[in-house]
Amino acid sequence: MRRLGIALLWTLHRLLPAAILGLLGDALGMALYPLAGGRRRVGLTNLRLCFPELDAGGLRKLLRAHFRALGRATLQETVSWWGSREEVERLTRFEGTEHLEPHLGKPLIWLAPHFVGLNIGGVRVTAAHAPIVSLYAAIKNPYIDRLMLHARTRFTRGEQRSEMYSRQDGIKPVIRAIRKGRPFYYLPDMDYGARDAVFVPFFGTPAATITGLSRLARATGAVVVPCVTRQEGGGYATRFYPAWENYPSDDVAADTRRMNAFIEERIREFPAQYFWLHKRFKTRPEGEPGFYE
Repeated sequence: MRRLGIALLWTLHRLLPAAILGLLGDALGMALYPLAGGRRRVGLTNLRLCFPELDAGGLRKLLRAHFRALGRATLQETVSWWGSREEVERLTRFEGTEHLEPHLGKPLIWLAPHFVGLNIGGVRVTAAHAPIVSLYAAIKNPYIDRLMLHARTRFTRGEQRSEMYSRQDGIKPVIRAIRKGRPFYYLPDMDYGARDAVFVPFFGTPAATITGLSRLARATGAVVVPCVTRQEGGGYATRFYPAWENYPSDDVAADTRRMNAFIEERIREFPAQYFWLHKRFKTRPEGEPGFYE
C-alpha cells in the first residue's frame, strides 16, 4: 500500500504541472479535514492557545485553511522529490538574498521554522547553495523517509554532497560541518521534550524549546540568518531575513525567547501555514496538567 501511494504521487508529478498539483492538494486537505479527528483536535488546541481572540468558528476556519495549505504542500513536494533543478527553481523563488550572500562560505545557520513549505524550501536552497548540513527525524514510513533523504541531497555529489544526520548521531558532526563553512538548515521549533530545553513563551504559553540555536551559534561562531518558506500564488517564496545582531548573548533563555518571538511574528503574517498538527505544548512544567488529554 505504501509503495502504491508513492507510485500514485510519482504518476501525478509526471502528468500534472505544479499549479494543478496545488489545486488538487487544496482538495486533498479539505477531504482529510473531517477524517483526521485526532490531529484536528491537536490543531484546534494549539490554535486556541495561540489565538485566544478567535471564537470557535474562527478557529475552525483557520484550521481548515491549514489543512488546505498542508495538502497543497504535500502534493507539490513531489517536485522536490523528482523534479529537475529547473522545475524546483520555477516552483520556489528567493527573496532577500542580499542578507545571505555576505555570509556564504563562513559559519552560518539558517533558522528554518516549521511552515508547510519547509521541505520545499530546503531542497531549493540545496539546489542553489549546496552543500549544506541538516538534522532530520526519521519518518515511520521507510519509503517516504528514503525519498526525503534523497530529495535533500540529490543536487549534490561526492565530497560536495550535503550532509544529513539523524538526531541520534548527536551534534558533533554538525558542528564540524558548520565550521567547514557548510550552512546549517536548522529546524529547532518543535517540542522535543525537556532535555536541552527551557520553558519560554510561545504566544504567551510556556513551551519547552530547545536551546540549540544559541549554543550552536556560540560553539561555531556562526551567524544566524532566518530562512522562511511561504506559499504564495501557485508556488513558494523562500525569504532570507537580516542576520541577527548581538546573537548569541550571555543569556541562553533570552536567546531562545528571541527565536520564538521571531517565529510568532512570521506566523501572524501567514497563520494558516505554520505546522499546527504537532503537539507543540506537550511537555509541561512539573505539576502542570497537559493540554492534549
